[in-house]
Amino acid sequence: MTIFDLAALLLTISAAFAFLNAKLLRLPTEIGVLVMGLAASLFLIGLELVTAQTQITRELTEVVRQIDFQASLMNGMLAFMLFAGALHVDWNKLKRRAASVALLATVGVLISTAIVGVAFWLAAGWLGTPIPLIWALVFGALISPTDPVAVLSTLKSVHVPEDLEVEMSGEALLNDGVGVVVFTILLATAVGQQAGAFDPLDVGRLFFVEALGGAIFGLVTGYIAYRLMRLIDDYRIEVLISLAAVMGTYSLAGKFHLSGPIAVVCAGLLVGERGPTDAMSETTQRYLFGFWSLIDAILNIVLFLLIGLEVLVLRPDRGLTSVALLAVLIVLTARWISVAVPITALQLKMPFMKGTIPVLTWGGVRGGISIALVLSMPDFEQRSIILAATYAVVVFSVVIQGLTLAWLVRAVVPSQHQG
Repeated sequence: MTIFDLAALLLTISAAFAFLNAKLLRLPTEIGVLVMGLAASLFLIGLELVTAQTQITRELTEVVRQIDFQASLMNGMLAFMLFAGALHVDWNKLKRRAASVALLATVGVLISTAIVGVAFWLAAGWLGTPIPLIWALVFGALISPTDPVAVLSTLKSVHVPEDLEVEMSGEALLNDGVGVVVFTILLATAVGQQAGAFDPLDVGRLFFVEALGGAIFGLVTGYIAYRLMRLIDDYRIEVLISLAAVMGTYSLAGKFHLSGPIAVVCAGLLVGERGPTDAMSETTQRYLFGFWSLIDAILNIVLFLLIGLEVLVLRPDRGLTSVALLAVLIVLTARWISVAVPITALQLKMPFMKGTIPVLTWGGVRGGISIALVLSMPDFEQRSIILAATYAVVVFSVVIQGLTLAWLVRAVVPSQHQG
């Protein structure tokens, strides 16, 4: 199939599932599409097992396999969705919660990576599926960051108090860049140990250059885009400038070995904060923000469909069910600790409403980025264990946590803070 054929197929299925969800399931659109995609995949696998007819399932699996999930997300869709999410973040509100967002996005990721890695290593050995500690830490790195796409799509359907919403969205937009850097470092360590060649000095250099360099580069490109928008008053050209800023920033960041996700988020934050005040007319704001909202919504739906269909390709080993289910518990526990430690420390200097820790813990939804990272790993003996655990955590996170977050907010947040 050509790229156009694949795009047409994905958009057609997305539209059909979104329509059926709106009429029948009435779940939040992204979650409904994921559930229907997952159900269709499991139905086809089950049909194959019952009837022993593999032709239809094999053909559909080959179609899905043609879609490179890791490349489609990390080298395409992610840049647009991160920019769209950052564009709509209120910069002034984010600054007020900067300390908590920064700690959650950095220290929180590191704490979670360590806890998940060690606990998963111990659990896998206890269940009779041992895995080297370094590869367990790689799993910890790829599953610890909350997914900005999943978190922001969840926040659209759940009313969360303002401060909590800023912390959840700000953390999700920034910690995936940090998580990708940590994952890259640990993966290089694991591969380097296997090859017998690894330089510890490269670790600090890689983290410093990729994370901080990406942030600076994104602010520079975002400022250039903002200044160009100030010089004209034509919404068509300004939308084009924003597109160029996203694609140019993400592409060049990769060429310069900087963090593309962090760069695009910083560019989006700057354009979203500076643009409306003195660079965009009301007409431009309506078209530009409307354009990016629409792009974000469409790509969200397609991404969640891909997550549901990806089970046809992954085919997790049923013998790994116990490990996968235990991974869900481990990740939730690590998330609670990685939230509680920074928030408890910050409570000495800044106020947090009651219920902050449980809401941030349960609202830490994982999504497509974790699947993209696990699919980017090279083949090794225990890869199937990490694949099964990652997919279980993502599906549980999006469906169960996403659908019950509103109930949790009503249960633990004081009523005066609820809208």
